[in-house]
Amino acid sequence: MAKYTTQITLPRPHSGNIHSQGRRKLLQESYPMGGRDRFKMMEQSFIHVNKKTTFTDPRLAFAETESSRKTFRQKFDGSSTALHILSGRDLTGKYVIITGANSGIGFETARSLAFHGAHVVMACRNLLSGQECCDRILAERPGVKVTVMKIDLASLGSVKDFAEQYKQKEWPLHYLICNAAVFGLPYTRTEDGLETTFQVNHLSHFYLTKLLWDLLMKNAPARVIVVSSESHRSGDLNALNISEEKLSPPASAYWDLKAYNNSKLCNVLFSLHLNSLLSRFGVTSVALHPGNIMYTGIQKHWWFYRLLFYMARPFTKSMQQGAATTVYCTVAPEMQNVGGMYFNNCCRCPTSSAGCDEELAKALWDISEKILRKRIGRPI
Repeated sequence: MAKYTTQITLPRPHSGNIHSQGRRKLLQESYPMGGRDRFKMMEQSFIHVNKKTTFTDPRLAFAETESSRKTFRQKFDGSSTALHILSGRDLTGKYVIITGANSGIGFETARSLAFHGAHVVMACRNLLSGQECCDRILAERPGVKVTVMKIDLASLGSVKDFAEQYKQKEWPLHYLICNAAVFGLPYTRTEDGLETTFQVNHLSHFYLTKLLWDLLMKNAPARVIVVSSESHRSGDLNALNISEEKLSPPASAYWDLKAYNNSKLCNVLFSLHLNSLLSRFGVTSVALHPGNIMYTGIQKHWWFYRLLFYMARPFTKSMQQGAATTVYCTVAPEMQNVGGMYFNNCCRCPTSSAGCDEELAKALWDISEKILRKRIGRPI
């Protein structure tokens, strides 16, 4: 939200002469990356930028005309990149956790946010891969703040250990990005006795959020970003059939694609109910679709999926474009206080009918808590 307005005159050529047209511009409260405090000297305003003095407020480069604020205009779309969205933003002092940050969209999200000053915690199952990715970011931009921490979403014990270790560091938490997911797995059960796709894609993120939401509320305004998929539209959960067996089926009822679709529907429903619970405390949540058939590594478990994703690769988004909607939902100024919605290509779009069913969202929440109580032996 603009803190004040300023009147500037923008010249434009017309019929060989220069004419002027005054336009009111709205300035953002925060300075762009590199801007420092505003001073007054000799009745002139100046900004100290990168140890150089300029008499032009750098926020004017990102100001909007008053008329543009009166009607909605989509700023970004499917071709936008994460770094484009972050242009001019300074996230110094902000702490963000990103699950699955050592590959694909998660890595580009971590890289982009770190480049703009955020302290990024890369929550990864494979610490060696995570450290290699961290080193790549530091080699490209020395001095950024990136930390790698261990989390295995196929283990509820690992999720609990991660949350405890994070709290021991006494860091704040402003953004929790639930990005990690698996796809196309053969039937397997986790050490907790649950079907792997369901636990990794939904239940462990549900558990992690509950373990950390006191930190999110303490550092409000804060946000939870849940990376879902358009595949949620093919999920077949409803208020009549939802149950633990439906969510975590036996081998005889398992199909990898159905398990993935239902887990992505769980993501949308989880975000919807989470927002209804925490928005009054300054914590909002949204779900999003990053892009179609992106070659992120998620397809690695079956040769047919590897072939399909490889053939589609020239026609799909880059990793930077895939991370754009995540970054937009996380830090865009217009997203402040926005929650309970679903985004695609940096724009709000409707979910499936099941995805906006508040009764189904509440039923999923209750069943998720019941499953956790059975596994960890206590309420959370």
